[in-house]
Formats: sequence, structure tokens, C-alpha cells
Amino acid sequence: MRLARFAAATAVLAALLIPTTADATPATATPGETVTLPVRDALAQLPVQAEDRTGYERTKFRHWIDADKDGCNTRAEVLKAEAVIAPTQGPSCALSGGEWYSPYDDRYIGGPRGLDIDHLVPLAEAWDSGAYAWTAKEREDYANDLGDDRALIAVSAASNRSKADQDPSTWLPPAEGYRCQYVTDWVADKTRWGLSIDAIEEAALTGELNRCPNIPITVTTAR
Repeated sequence: MRLARFAAATAVLAALLIPTTADATPATATPGETVTLPVRDALAQLPVQAEDRTGYERTKFRHWIDADKDGCNTRAEVLKAEAVIAPTQGPSCALSGGEWYSPYDDRYIGGPRGLDIDHLVPLAEAWDSGAYAWTAKEREDYANDLGDDRALIAVSAASNRSKADQDPSTWLPPAEGYRCQYVTDWVADKTRWGLSIDAIEEAALTGELNRCPNIPITVTTAR
């Protein structure tokens, strides 16, 4: 279980004590480089430009794949990693039982059927913000990103479908206590993948983060 996501208050206190010693910034980092900087600084470094959804199709982001060929696809890997009570794994990685915590709406869910795996930055939003220019392999890597715990998250199907492909200017988690974590992770995910933000999104993120601790985020750049 990825406990840091569900212990946001503890993580904030701990992160405030971490020195931001990395010399590189997201603008100068190379793929695979790890950078650390305060979240508001990371937001300020994201390029601001208009979004363009021309040509978007969800099928251009291939998912869910079994990258390590262990019989469990990306969805199952996230469910296993985030379970509060581990599910039973059957043939072909069929999962049953178990329990999960959905931080978007602050509730526990028994069994995997009531859960969706949310792309924190939705696929359509990623396309709008730069993924339209990526290769098919880069989009596949994005859609199945198990390299950063913030990228994919198990949440209630109801909250995920309420969110759909919206950015923080039009949708935030109903659980208000999770919103600082949400917008901080949003900036981290866009930083990791070198995605842009639009002006309305920038204003919404700025407004939310001004009400949150300016914690350092550590990101390993994916591209």
C-alpha cells in the first residue's frame, strides 16, 4: 500500500524538513533525472500555453498493459499496491475481496468492482498539454506509469467519473482535506512528464496552492 498518499498531514510535516538541494530544475533536467523544489516554484516553471484537443482519441494511449509480464496488468498492479486489506489473487490475476480507501471522497470501498484507476492528469488533459506531439510509446508509458505513485490512483468509480477529463479549474476532490495533496500531486505529475498548463488552470492551481504548505516535491523526469 502506498501509505504516503493516505497520510498527507504527516508527509507535509516531514517534507518541510527536507532540504531542496537539487541543482537542476524541471526546465533543465534530462529524462531520468531527479529534481526537488518547492511546489509553487515547480508550478511557476510549468510552461503556460493554450490547450489543443485536435485529434484526441483515448485509444491513442494504450492501457492497461502487463509491462513486467507477471500476469497482472497496470490496473491490477495499482489495486494490489494501494489495498488497505489485500485482495485474493486468482488465476490470470483476477482480484476479489480486499478493501481500498478512496481519498477523493474519503470513503472505504470493499472489493475491486467499485473502483476505477484514475490517471491523476487525465489522458485527454495530457493530450491537450503536449502529449499530442509524443510517440505512441511515450503515450503508452504515460498511461501505464507505475514509476511514480502519484500518477495512477485507485478511487471510487463515482468520484472518477465525476472528475472525467477535468483539470483543477473545474474539478477538485469532494473531500476538501485532500485538495492540497491533489493539486500538489497534479503539479508533480505535469512536471514529471513536461506537460504545460493553460492560463485558467494556472490561476486555479495558484489559488489552491496559496492555501497550502509550500512543500518540496521530488520528481524523476520521465521525458
